[in-house]
Amino acid sequence: MTSGSLAAAQTPTLRTVVIPFTQLKDKDADLSMKIEEGFGPDGLGIISISDVPGYTLLRQNLLNLAPILAKLPEKVKKDLEDPQSRYNFGWSHGKEKLESGKPDLLKGSFYANPLLDVPTTDALLLQRYPAYCGSNIWPQSALPELEVAFKALGKLILDVGLLVAYHCDKYVLDGIDMPSNEGIEQIVFRSRCHKGRLLYYFPAEKGNDVDDNDSMSSWCGWHTDHGSLTGLTYAMFTKDGVEVPCPDNTAGLYIKTRTGQIVKVVYKEDEIAYQIGNITEILSRGRLCATPHCVRAPKGEKATGLERSTFAFFMQPDWDEKLNFPELGHVNQELIQANELLTFGEYTEKLLDKYYHLKNVDTPATV
Repeated sequence: MTSGSLAAAQTPTLRTVVIPFTQLKDKDADLSMKIEEGFGPDGLGIISISDVPGYTLLRQNLLNLAPILAKLPEKVKKDLEDPQSRYNFGWSHGKEKLESGKPDLLKGSFYANPLLDVPTTDALLLQRYPAYCGSNIWPQSALPELEVAFKALGKLILDVGLLVAYHCDKYVLDGIDMPSNEGIEQIVFRSRCHKGRLLYYFPAEKGNDVDDNDSMSSWCGWHTDHGSLTGLTYAMFTKDGVEVPCPDNTAGLYIKTRTGQIVKVVYKEDEIAYQIGNITEILSRGRLCATPHCVRAPKGEKATGLERSTFAFFMQPDWDEKLNFPELGHVNQELIQANELLTFGEYTEKLLDKYYHLKNVDTPATV
């Protein structure tokens, strides 16, 4: 067993806080204890919602298309690329980098806004915020069913996410004074720039046992989500076109807690997981907390030829949404002044300037 595999095997595994959909949709229900347990300062920054009507079928419909999309002819995929948006719309493969600095060839991504095909036609906005304001690019001839499946699952995850946001706002407003229209629910509801990301992890040829692939973050590097709330599906594993269980119980989502402990986090196949983003932590004055996380790839001979498909939905403020940054907080405080008023687009530009050297490199959908 390699050192990376040994460290993963010795890491504690924790279950997400689970809220049944029947409770979530009841706006009179008091879910503050569960919200605090999952999203509060001592939480993992993640909650899962169970028994969402229609979710299981919509998840299967979309994730089954990921391998088909990835195996389309290279010319077709090239036509789905959008360099102008830094590959934040359409197909992206090898445009991002692993933590080692090497191009990430392990996975391909397809990005789209599930709600609006054309968020704006304003040329100045398109030039300033191409990753948010660009238009969707669908494979209408090669894979027309992708658009339908992508939009259907994205809309469902957003609708459930708005209910999560509603209960988050109830919890936050119980402790701080904040106008109701500045809560997560209204910010997410108003936004025109949500982004869905369909991910396909190419099959490993030698069981993922060497180089970059031995680290805990071998499939997705350590990061904290940038926006308001992220919805996640349970990944689907396939081998030779047949769905199979993951052969390595050390593979999956890892989270770093507020105390610096690394834990593996699990939730069930029929649950939608939601993670807090940095913007929500800042605006909630730290009552809701975002946590760094990564994804570890399966290891060993049984992982050879294994494919993984999953979907993430990034709920984020509109580029024009004015955000009133509070005096207290620790997230990116070096970039903003106390009580500074910035739009989400302006805030993103500050992050890009800090982390990506004045936009001279390709960036993922979330900083």
